Amino acid sequence: MSNVLARKPDWLKLRLSAHGEFGATRQLLEQRNLNTVCRSAMCPNLQECWSRGTATFLLLGNICTRSCRFCAVGTASIPPMPDSLEPENIAEAVKIMNLNHVVLTSVNRDDLADGGARHWQKTMQAVRQRNPEVTLECLIPDFQAQTEALDIVLVEAPEVLNHNIETVPSLYHIVRPEASYSSSLNIIRRAKEHFNLTTKSGLMVGMGETFDEVVQSLHDLVQHGCDMVTIGQYLQPSSSHMPVNRYVTPEEFDQYKAVAESLGLRNVRSGPFVRSSYLAETLSPDH
Repeated sequence: MSNVLARKPDWLKLRLSAHGEFGATRQLLEQRNLNTVCRSAMCPNLQECWSRGTATFLLLGNICTRSCRFCAVGTASIPPMPDSLEPENIAEAVKIMNLNHVVLTSVNRDDLADGGARHWQKTMQAVRQRNPEVTLECLIPDFQAQTEALDIVLVEAPEVLNHNIETVPSLYHIVRPEASYSSSLNIIRRAKEHFNLTTKSGLMVGMGETFDEVVQSLHDLVQHGCDMVTIGQYLQPSSSHMPVNRYVTPEEFDQYKAVAESLGLRNVRSGPFVRSSYLAETLSPDH
């Protein structure tokens, strides 16, 4: 890592303060034994979101079967079995938090025959049964490119189907060695062409990609039926993770936003602290 990265630039310095609903959100999640990607993935926006009384629920435990080099979530080849009470606990938490737009995501569970798809289905159904007015955004894994498993989730017709490509093709062998760029694009395509869902994806930058590579990936997303996109700065979770290649300037994030919008992506959020589910309600179909 070069010396220029030894200190973060001013635009990557957050003033952290817990206020508003932060304590209530944390207490509720702990009482219900619920995981969030906010905490498990060390999201820089955790305090802001929890203080607003929102959180992104992490299904199927907080241990992933993959070892992506950008992700802070713990890994194991055989994680604990999913909590059968989780769907109802999430549904109840949504009710108590009075959420209008609910974001669900999960770890990869390659140890399960269906990749956890049935658990996803039970959770979506439980949330809607308990909270019939909410909109659902599902940030799903790739289910090892198993169409049957994917369709178990898609048939539930979430208001937003989100699947991140995460990075450009040239970096996949480093960043996501157990995933496939083309398979991720095809998830977006299937959600759009076969189920007519509103689709969303996301990328991290600052990992060694070029500007032109990001633009090409935005083209690829549009060609595969993507409606919305998020673009954020990669931040190294620990010394054992992939190092940051560079800090992308706010001006370059603005350029990505302009390119994405020119390609027809109708909702774009691009900036240093942008994450897949950050302010997701503002990119929902109603906005």
